[in-house]
Amino acid sequence: MTNRVNGMKTISRTLWISAVLLLFTGMGAQAHVLPNDVHGFGSGFAHPLHGLDHILVMVAVGLWAAQLGGRARWLVPASFVGVMVLGGTLAMAGLRVPFTEEGILLSVLVLGVLVAVAARFPLTASMAIVGIFAFFHGHSHGTEMPANAVGYAYGAGFALATALLHASGIGMAYVTHSVRLPVVRWAGAAIALAGVCLWAF
Repeated sequence: MTNRVNGMKTISRTLWISAVLLLFTGMGAQAHVLPNDVHGFGSGFAHPLHGLDHILVMVAVGLWAAQLGGRARWLVPASFVGVMVLGGTLAMAGLRVPFTEEGILLSVLVLGVLVAVAARFPLTASMAIVGIFAFFHGHSHGTEMPANAVGYAYGAGFALATALLHASGIGMAYVTHSVRLPVVRWAGAAIALAGVCLWAF
């Protein structure tokens, strides 16, 4: 009985954390309309939330990190955020990379499949996989940055939004695991299917 009560408390706490993260992310998406933050932090925060491909990948990274467990739970998302910021910075500096959009679409499919099959690789390989795709996402954020945006504030905004989406994916994975619902792999399959649809349309 005690274990059941403790389990319910853990589930409740995780649900609250995930809900707060999603709420905060949603509120941040509206921040870019404020007169004093047209092209700063709020605009950068909102940018990853404007594309289904970005959202799916960032949540998928969180789901996969939770599946991997151990240090991967934070190192895999941290790798994505770090390389994404690098890609965005290089794009802001004028670097142009071909096939960016294709790389982003491929990331939806691949990361969805990795979650669907609960793929396991060595930590460094897992970090490298998400890092490759993160570069394309970061480059996209950087090239689409408004010309009069404040670079560091805009970059901080999209980095924070990305981290929160990762955290939401991790939280969702732990909630479903706690209540013994095997939906994470199904979520991965749905993300992969969405990737196919994005390619087709």
